[in-house]
Amino acid sequence: MSPANITRRELLKTTALGTTIGVVATTTSVASAAEPLKGRLKQSVCKWCYKDISLEDLCKAAVEIGLKSIDLLNVEELPTVKQHGLICAMVNGPGPIRDGWNETKRHDELVKKSEEILPVIAEYGYPNMIVFSGDRREMSDKEGIKNCAKGLKRITPLAEKLGVTICMELLNSKRDHKDYMCDHTAWGVALANEVGSPRFKLLYDIYHMQIMEGDVIATIRENKDYIAHYHTGGVPGRHEIDETQELQYKTICQAIVDTGFEGYLAQEFIPARDPLTSLSQAARICDV
Repeated sequence: MSPANITRRELLKTTALGTTIGVVATTTSVASAAEPLKGRLKQSVCKWCYKDISLEDLCKAAVEIGLKSIDLLNVEELPTVKQHGLICAMVNGPGPIRDGWNETKRHDELVKKSEEILPVIAEYGYPNMIVFSGDRREMSDKEGIKNCAKGLKRITPLAEKLGVTICMELLNSKRDHKDYMCDHTAWGVALANEVGSPRFKLLYDIYHMQIMEGDVIATIRENKDYIAHYHTGGVPGRHEIDETQELQYKTICQAIVDTGFEGYLAQEFIPARDPLTSLSQAARICDV
C-alpha cells in the first residue's frame, strides 16, 4: 500500500512504535491540525468529489476537520448530515445542468419539483437550493434572462415564505460545461435583477469564474450583494487548491470575509492525492 494513503497521525504512531508503515488510512481518521478552525468563514465540502467515501464517513471526517456542512445532497440524504450535527448548505434542486430554466417548456416540471423540495429544505432549516440556467442552444442572452426569470418568479414567493434562497450556479462554458448559459457574473447579476427577489442569488464558483473571466477578487467585491454561496477548485485541473495551481485561495477567502459574507464556502476540488488529507489542508488554507 502507498504511504500516501496513511494519515499523518497514523504515521507518527507507527514510527514511534518502530513498526513498518502498513496501516491503511480510514475515512474517519484525518490528519487534523492541533488548533481548531477559526471559523470566520463557514466551510462545507461537495460530496460528489469523494465518490469512494460514503456519506456517513465523509460526515465523520468533516466534523473532525471542522467543516460545518456537506454540499449538493438530495433531500433523502439530509437525515445523515443532521445526525452528525452538520447541515447541507446547498441542497440539490430540480433538473440537470444542461436542461434548466432558460427553456419555458421545462418550467412546469421544474416548478413542480421545486415545490416538493423547498418545504423539505425549510423543514431542516437549511439555507439554499441550487438551480441551473441550462444550455444556450443558440438562445440569446436577453431571451435566456427573460425565460429564466419567468420561471423562477413562479417559485420565489414560496422561497420567500419558507426562508430558503434559490441559487443559480455560475459555471464555465469554456472547458467543463460547453454551451452553458449562466457563464459570466454579469449575466447572473442581470438575471437576479430581473427576478427581483431577495431569495434569488448566485452561487459564485471561483474555479469556473477564474476560467471564464478572471478578476476574481474585484468581481466578488463588486457583486457581493448578489452572491449567497461560494465553491472552490484549483485552476487548472480542478484539483487541490494549494501551491500547485494559479489562484491564491487564502487571499481570495480573506476578501470574501472582508465583504461581510455570512454564508458558506464549499470545497469542490477533485483530490489528486489522499482525499481527506487534501480536504483538511484546503480547510486550513481557507480559514482566514
